[in-house]
Amino acid sequence: MNNTPKAFPISDICCVALLLVFLFLLPSKLFKSPTSFVVEASNGNLLSAAIASDGQWRFPVADSVPVKFKDCIIAFEDKRYYHHFGIDFLAMSRAMRQNLKAKSVVSGGSTLTMQVIRLSRKQDRTIWQKLLEMLLALRLEVKYSKAEILGLYAANAPFGSNVVGLEAASWRYYGRDANTLSWGEMATLAVLPNSPSLVHPGKNATRLIKKRNDLLDKLAKLGYIDQSTANLSKLEPVPGKPLPLPQNAPHLLNRFKAERASLEINSTRIKSTLNEDLQIKINSILKRFNNRYRANDINNISALVLNAKNGSVVSYVGNVYQPEITDLQSHVDMIKAPRSPGSTLKPLLYASMLNDGFVLPHTLVPDIPTQIAGYSPQNYDLGYDGAISADKALSRSLNIPAVKMLQQYKYERFYDKLKKIGIGTLNQPADHYGLSLILGGSEVTMWDLANTYMGMVRTLNHFNTYKGLYNPEDYRPASYFTSEKQEEKNYQRNSFLDHGSIWATFNAMEEVMRPGDEGLWEQFSSSQRVAWKTGTSFGFRDAWAIGLTPNYVVCVWVGNADGEGRPGLVGIEAAAPVLFDIFKLLPNGKWFETPITKLKKLKVCKQSGYKAGENCPVIIDEMVPTAGEKTAACPYHKLIHLDKTGTYRVTDQCESVTNMQHSNWFILPPAMEYYYKIKNSDYRSLPPFMPGCETSGGNNVMELIYPKNAAVVYIPLELDGTRGKVVLNAAHRNQNAKIYWHIDNEYIATTTNYHQFAISPMPGKHTLTLVDENGERLVQVFTVMDKEQKKN
Repeated sequence: MNNTPKAFPISDICCVALLLVFLFLLPSKLFKSPTSFVVEASNGNLLSAAIASDGQWRFPVADSVPVKFKDCIIAFEDKRYYHHFGIDFLAMSRAMRQNLKAKSVVSGGSTLTMQVIRLSRKQDRTIWQKLLEMLLALRLEVKYSKAEILGLYAANAPFGSNVVGLEAASWRYYGRDANTLSWGEMATLAVLPNSPSLVHPGKNATRLIKKRNDLLDKLAKLGYIDQSTANLSKLEPVPGKPLPLPQNAPHLLNRFKAERASLEINSTRIKSTLNEDLQIKINSILKRFNNRYRANDINNISALVLNAKNGSVVSYVGNVYQPEITDLQSHVDMIKAPRSPGSTLKPLLYASMLNDGFVLPHTLVPDIPTQIAGYSPQNYDLGYDGAISADKALSRSLNIPAVKMLQQYKYERFYDKLKKIGIGTLNQPADHYGLSLILGGSEVTMWDLANTYMGMVRTLNHFNTYKGLYNPEDYRPASYFTSEKQEEKNYQRNSFLDHGSIWATFNAMEEVMRPGDEGLWEQFSSSQRVAWKTGTSFGFRDAWAIGLTPNYVVCVWVGNADGEGRPGLVGIEAAAPVLFDIFKLLPNGKWFETPITKLKKLKVCKQSGYKAGENCPVIIDEMVPTAGEKTAACPYHKLIHLDKTGTYRVTDQCESVTNMQHSNWFILPPAMEYYYKIKNSDYRSLPPFMPGCETSGGNNVMELIYPKNAAVVYIPLELDGTRGKVVLNAAHRNQNAKIYWHIDNEYIATTTNYHQFAISPMPGKHTLTLVDENGERLVQVFTVMDKEQKKN
């Protein structure tokens, strides 16, 4: 018995080999040509598109092909499309007979499947290539469905000039989506791939009309449409020259092009989250304001609108898009551009200090001339309040109180907080920015700024949803495209900013005085509650406005892309009107719910805004963030002793205790008092001591406003070359008091009432001594730099 295994017949081996060749004959990706980048609105309409890298308008394969195009192309090219497997032998035999009879190629007989193969290969057509096409067509029918093959054809068929694919053709020739085309328009496009080099809009219109009309008659004959529809469709004009594609979101398109790889999106088409109607209207608003601002050489303006409910972008206008005017630099996406934020970070400091127990909402903060290590901030109006509540300092965007608050909070701590909540442009160490961080000394992008505020909004919105817990995902940047990714739920007990602090901050931001608030803006004030903040960078280079509701965050920037500053380029005048015009487009909604469990009822001194101390005369109950318990007690209310008439202050050395009146008195430090009583007529200065009554010693009646102790002063040269002077300024509790001034123990002047005068001390360290008529002394030092030190 022969147990030798039988060898496979050569025929079997050949069959297996042919089968493998057939299976692997078709490339995994048929079309490797680059496609156009396409951004659609949330409703599927085209917002913007860019030509492919090979100079062709070629859109990615669509999810579906319009029914009208299916009917037209099948009637025109392959009427038995649904009844063959890639090769129509009846059509091929008919074509051979016609070609032999005409002694030229008058009919091809290729099916749509074979045409897809031919479009993907782009090779000269020989008899052998034709046979290979037939084989590949069979393989294509095995791998793809009929609908998918039609989709490949519609996306890659030539439509004349540099237009490839039905979608690109529909927009280039009719300015509309292919799904909206009429039978006449669709029939026109269906005949173009048959001979795109000869028949295309703009040339040979007579032949194009004849081909279209023949196809319409054929559609009627095959029963796709009735003859009256065909006849009416024949009356439609054929398109002329190609139309420009919509450019309603060109900057988002460029952003998508730059970020596609990192986003791991395979297609060059995205369905964005943008609201088409809102995007077009905001484009129009920005163009209107831009036309006005350009008279002042302010050329650029941008706006970003985020949906805080779902964390998506609903409008993205990176700039007023006018590429025909190259000097405007309208191609620059200012939403991504790092710019000085001006005062737009002040609410973040306010919220941080509430969150960490440094202040209460109405705590008084100093607003007096300030010099810190050579840094002298100024308020926009160049005035001083002496002392002002923290929330009003925020609503009025005062610079000096903000710097004082940051000095108390520490800029290093604030720097770390900003990085945690989403400001990604802080690429220098904290010491590089110092206290200027709060006044625009760093750079931010509109994208980071808007997303940071949206994180705060989402945190507060989710107070009840997350049952008082926090989700760090709330600070995740907004998405501008639809995604299947689910939001992670990583609930935590603590967050960067707690609910109570955010709620109090938004309340303070709501009190910001709107531009022209005494006029027409009042009508808007009553219609929608908006928490908002403006900002203006140093040198009038950037004007900002950011506003928020529980549903939306809107950020507006106005300026010049090249950084040129312009007079009048301030947030309240240039950006705020744009902000509120945008809010008029957005639907109204309920205001934030009060996070009751994240607030604590605290006894607060009504006059100072501090936690009530034992000497506070008027105490109120106030709902404050829970960290408010850690704040200091009121330092400004003190118990003083008066004589029985209440006219003079006394001590037990000059008045019997039984004859004294004891009173709680609101006492600010002299420098704060000096400016505070100018703005607050009800402020009561301390009564003077009874004559002959000795004080307890130690100065509490005088304070130097400028220069502060250990200050470094530079005295510039005047225009005529002479050495300038420094103005010394002091405050005394007794407005009628005399102060005797000494520098380096040498008497120089006496002042009464108004304690200010100018001197020109030599470079070097000096001791300044102030003595009042009662012998109270104040001694401080300051240093005058010389010219060479200033240069260094």
